Amino acid sequence: MSTPALSPSFLSRSGQQLLQWLPGLLLCGAIAAVALWAATLPALAERGLSALTLAIVLGLVVGNTVYPRLAAPCASGVGLSKAKLLRTGIVLYGLRLTFQDIGQLGWAGIAIDALVLGSTFLLAQWLGQRVFQLDPRTTLLVGAGSSICGAAAVLATEPVAKGRASDVAVAVATVVVFGTVATFLYPALFAWNAAHGWLDVSAQQYGLYVGSTVHEVAQVVAAGEAVGREAADMAVIAKMVRVMMLAPFLLILSWWLARSERQTGEGQADSGHATPSPISIPWFALGFVLVAGIHSLDILPAPLVAVGVQLDTLLLTLAMAALGLTTHIAAVRAAGTKPLLLALVLFGWMLGAGLLLNLWLPQWL
Repeated sequence: MSTPALSPSFLSRSGQQLLQWLPGLLLCGAIAAVALWAATLPALAERGLSALTLAIVLGLVVGNTVYPRLAAPCASGVGLSKAKLLRTGIVLYGLRLTFQDIGQLGWAGIAIDALVLGSTFLLAQWLGQRVFQLDPRTTLLVGAGSSICGAAAVLATEPVAKGRASDVAVAVATVVVFGTVATFLYPALFAWNAAHGWLDVSAQQYGLYVGSTVHEVAQVVAAGEAVGREAADMAVIAKMVRVMMLAPFLLILSWWLARSERQTGEGQADSGHATPSPISIPWFALGFVLVAGIHSLDILPAPLVAVGVQLDTLLLTLAMAALGLTTHIAAVRAAGTKPLLLALVLFGWMLGAGLLLNLWLPQWL
């Protein structure tokens, strides 16, 4: 007697589901493959353009040209890439980190990362909603992308913020623009300061500054290596600790949004409106911390970790390709210049306030 899990009807449904996913997965896979290849080209790698960034650009091109004619058979697989594969990728992102990284950074470095993250995100919410009058979802995603880890943070925040594809695309665009600027500007400022001797900044201090304020991991590597290996190593450690703050950030954000909805719902209850939904726990964020914790124990074979990191890159690249495919340029254009202006102010904040924190805080901790 066959078990229910392996019954012919179950296998038939599974096969049908796989066939529904296949066209969209193949399309996303083709875009991801091109993006992964292009990211290895020196001309693009030196500018901090990661496979994630390139995948959304290619996805946007295809999504606004030929994809509308392919949308019907591909929609299911593209949706799978945007949702489940994305969350799996965020969980596997923990293989890039260890808790030992925190020890190398020290309390001052951790405090700098936390203060830059918190102040940048809160500034984004105040400016975005009070000054620029942006949609709350846009300000949440732009703030997350600027304050934590670029496109990966935008993707991880989207399910919690309930953002639209156009909101995500706009937020990623701000990461691309100002993160790319940072890869050139930071090394130039370091060289300019060294030539004039205004501030006593070592390569290691510069690396901490880069890791605590630049958007994408790839951009951090590019800006750090432009000065030297010592700067690049410290930049990556600072950035990885900042990335590790993604999980508690998502938990706090989920609680905050649920609390705001609850307060709004209490006000609406008197008028007979429906109550808000309960808090949504981003379980993938907890999975992210769990994987990082297991990796920290150094019990996983190095080849397995390497394969896991490669799989993670592939999954996140597939998700970005799917995002680009489902984003219409008209919707992005409708957002206007305000998100870019918001991101510009945030970039200036991280550049200036981040420098002051990096110079001042180590003297007190």
